[in-house]
Amino acid sequence: MSHSRNDSAASTSGAAAPAVPGNRGVVVRAKDDLRLAELPAATPGAGEAVVAIAYGGICGSDLHYWRDGAAGQSVLREPMVLGHEVVGTVLFPGADGSGPPAGTPVAVHPATPAPSGELRWPADRPNLSPGGTYLGSAAHLPHTQGAFAQQVALPTRMLRPLPASLPLRTAALIEPAAVAWHAVARAGDVRGRSVLVVGSGPIGLLAVAVLRRAGARVTAVDLIDRALQLATDLGAERTINARDEQAIAAVQADVSIEASGHPAGLAGAIAGTARGGRVVLVGLLPPGPQPVPIAAAIGKELDLLGSFRFNEEIDEVIAALADGSLVVDPVITHEYDLADTLEAFDVAANPAASSKVLLRFG
Repeated sequence: MSHSRNDSAASTSGAAAPAVPGNRGVVVRAKDDLRLAELPAATPGAGEAVVAIAYGGICGSDLHYWRDGAAGQSVLREPMVLGHEVVGTVLFPGADGSGPPAGTPVAVHPATPAPSGELRWPADRPNLSPGGTYLGSAAHLPHTQGAFAQQVALPTRMLRPLPASLPLRTAALIEPAAVAWHAVARAGDVRGRSVLVVGSGPIGLLAVAVLRRAGARVTAVDLIDRALQLATDLGAERTINARDEQAIAAVQADVSIEASGHPAGLAGAIAGTARGGRVVLVGLLPPGPQPVPIAAAIGKELDLLGSFRFNEEIDEVIAALADGSLVVDPVITHEYDLADTLEAFDVAANPAASSKVLLRFG
C-alpha cells in the first residue's frame, strides 16, 4: 500500500482540470493502494455548489475498496476518490440560485436515483432504482467519485442544511444513522417490543440508538467486548457474546436486526427470533450463495426483509439529532487529521480497537 500527498487523481468531470494545492483528497487506485492526493479544483456544474468538507466517516465500503479492490459486487476499475459519509459548509452556492447559501452547514445525501433499461422498482423507494449512483462507489463505470476531499462540487439537491446548534462532528454520523433508521423502519413499530441486534459495529450501534429512541427493548450481540460496552452506553438492556449461541437462541426477540454482514450472524438472528417474528438484513453479506438455515426461518414463519441504504430518513435523523432525542456520539471512537489518513484507515479496519473513525478535513 502506498501513501502519497502529491499523486494526481482522476478528474471527477471528464476533462482534466489542473491539480490545486490545498484541495487534497483520499484516493484508492487499486487493491492496497490508498493515497492522499492533490485533486483538481472543485469546479461546480449546473445545479451544483462547492462544499468545504469538515468531517468524513470511514465506512466499511471504503475499507473494502482499499483492502479488497471491491465492495460487494462493485469492483474497482479506475482510481476513485472515496467517501460518502460527509458534512461541511457551503463555500460557493449554486450559481442557479438552488440550494443553501454560502456559510450554511450541510449534511450530504449521497444518492442519485436513476433508471436502468426495463428494470422496475417502486416509485416511492428510490433507493432501489437500478441505475442509481452513490458517492464513492465503483458500481458503475466511470466510477462515482466520492467526497473525501477538502472541497467538493456537489448537486445542491444532495445538501441538507443543518441547525447551527448541531456540531459538525456529531453530524458526521447522519448518513450511517439514516441507514440504521431505514432498517428500523423496515422492522415496523418496535415500541415496547424486544429487538435483537446482531453485530455491534457502527451500523449495529446506530441501530441500537435508533431503537432505544423508538422505545424498543434491545439486546446486542458481538464478538468484541468493547463493542458490547458501546451498545450498553447507547441503551442496550442486555449484551451477549456472539460465541454464546445458546444464549442468542434463547432471546426469542420479536424482531432481529442483522448488522454483522456474516452468515453466522444471520443464523444467529434466525435462531434468536421468536416464531412469527421479523428479521431485517442490513449487514451486507458477501456476494454469491451463503450457508443460511432457511428451513428454520420457514418453520418459524419468519419475515426476512432486506434493508438497503435509505431515502428521506436522513431528514428525520437530522431532526432527532437536533432535538437531542437521538444520541449517537459514543459511536465515534477516533478522529484524525487528513494528513494521518493511512493511520486512520488502519485503525478503522480493526474492529477490536475502533468503531466509527472520522477524518477531519478542515
